[in-house]
Amino acid sequence: MSCARITAAITMFIMLAGFGSGERLFAPSADLWERWQENDPNGSINIEHDAWKQFLAKYLRVQKDGANRLRYRDVSRKDRESLVNYIGHLSAQPISRTNRAQQMAFWINLYNALTVKVTLDHYPVKSIRDIDISPGLFADGPWGKQLIKVEGVALSLNDIEHRILRPIWKDPRIHYAVNCASIGCPDLQPRPFSASSLDTDLNAAARAYINDKRGVTIKDGAVSVSKIYDWFIEDFGDSADAVLAHIIRYARPSLKTRLEKIATISDAHYDWSLNDAAP
Repeated sequence: MSCARITAAITMFIMLAGFGSGERLFAPSADLWERWQENDPNGSINIEHDAWKQFLAKYLRVQKDGANRLRYRDVSRKDRESLVNYIGHLSAQPISRTNRAQQMAFWINLYNALTVKVTLDHYPVKSIRDIDISPGLFADGPWGKQLIKVEGVALSLNDIEHRILRPIWKDPRIHYAVNCASIGCPDLQPRPFSASSLDTDLNAAARAYINDKRGVTIKDGAVSVSKIYDWFIEDFGDSADAVLAHIIRYARPSLKTRLEKIATISDAHYDWSLNDAAP
């Protein structure tokens, strides 16, 4: 679920509706940070994510609409401390000495844990976009603020998603893995991503989102897709046709049949409301 840094000021001026709107111009591009390409194909370091697994098991809930929501209001002080300790554990890892699979799981889990922490730090909020801590005149949300150091290097959420994950792996399924604490985003998964099951987990996340109304809706023969496909169209083949082909690949038979009869994408949608579980 990848997270576009679209400023409130820009949104006021960019009112173009539909797929291919002006918002796409302001979404972050994949901009490789070469320093993080270093890895050890034979690295045997196994990074533990048990604390994150326990946190998710305790506070993530499936709602009536089938979507995962987090019980932010119920997180205890002790569990907040455990989350901080887990993030500190990740910060201390010699990530450049691990293999690619360990690295991908590491960066996804770190992104999601940091997003939950920054939301908890400012809770209650109606949207993560209300957490205006990023630097810059038109800053919106927390994505541009440096929140952690890894191997002594300060990093923001934008750095992790757009300068590490997207440009190094070049895998569009990353957008189904990183969660930006919004209802419109792909679900925060109920367990940590693991180096041993990355492909299976990424495929499952893609199918879950695409076959949900947050990913794709069809009404009167017109297709509306998540704005994620618009903001980051370069990751999905850089055209509406390529986006449709990607979606069809993971669509269930009934949705696939309907999509194959449609030639273009008519609209895009997204809900920035916080993915807060009902009391």
